[in-house]
Amino acid sequence: MTLTAGGPVRLTERVAVVTGGAVGIGRAYSRRLAAEGARVVVADIVDPAPTVREIEAAGGEALGVSVDVTQEPMVRAMARTAVDHFGRIDILVNNAGIFAPLQPTPFEALSETEWDRIMAVNVKGVFFCCQAVVPTMKAQRSGRIINVASAIVMKGSPLFLHYVASKGAVIALTRALAREVGDYGIAVNAVAPGFVLSETVRQNPTLAGALSAPVVQSRCFRRDQTAEDVEGAVVYLASADSAFVTGQTLVVDGGSIFL
Repeated sequence: MTLTAGGPVRLTERVAVVTGGAVGIGRAYSRRLAAEGARVVVADIVDPAPTVREIEAAGGEALGVSVDVTQEPMVRAMARTAVDHFGRIDILVNNAGIFAPLQPTPFEALSETEWDRIMAVNVKGVFFCCQAVVPTMKAQRSGRIINVASAIVMKGSPLFLHYVASKGAVIALTRALAREVGDYGIAVNAVAPGFVLSETVRQNPTLAGALSAPVVQSRCFRRDQTAEDVEGAVVYLASADSAFVTGQTLVVDGGSIFL
């Protein structure tokens, strides 16, 4: 990565927090936001240091924070650390979630433990992170929250009921929160990627093998989707280019579904 996105740098001096920002699609978001000039807090349950080093080597500025988004005290500490280090929070990308390790499972075979695990990370984690950053954004009277949902919600794909339900909740949360914080100049939107062959998904042969071909055939652009295919949409929602956009869900899936 070089510190350029091939066009105008749109996020100079902005501070972005990316949860799940150390690996997979979150790593792509972290790198691209840095390339657009943002100072990036790479927040993840796994070691964020390699991604931070990569951003810094390219001339960007980043801070790694270890966080489990299901633990409210850790999430609030993450937000405090971001403000203490960079002075503000302008952008939150709620990317942390569970998908890559999942196996297709009939809904009647899903355990309560598995259901609760998905909901804790994919929904409660988003809720906690929004709660943690909104006071700072309210004080600034500006902010951009970008929740990562999934195009699978619109398809209602079988055998992933818990995941589909969790991402549907993210879209609902996005709409309701946009209503609550609009008076403070805070935009809340969601991006809904299609099936992305990220580095973490590729490690699960069931997902990468069984799902890839039929999904590709359903698209207008008949190829695999990469993390880089989504990062531009995140930058758009993080920047002034989307200044009058809030409460929306932007599907980025190569034309697999039309809304």
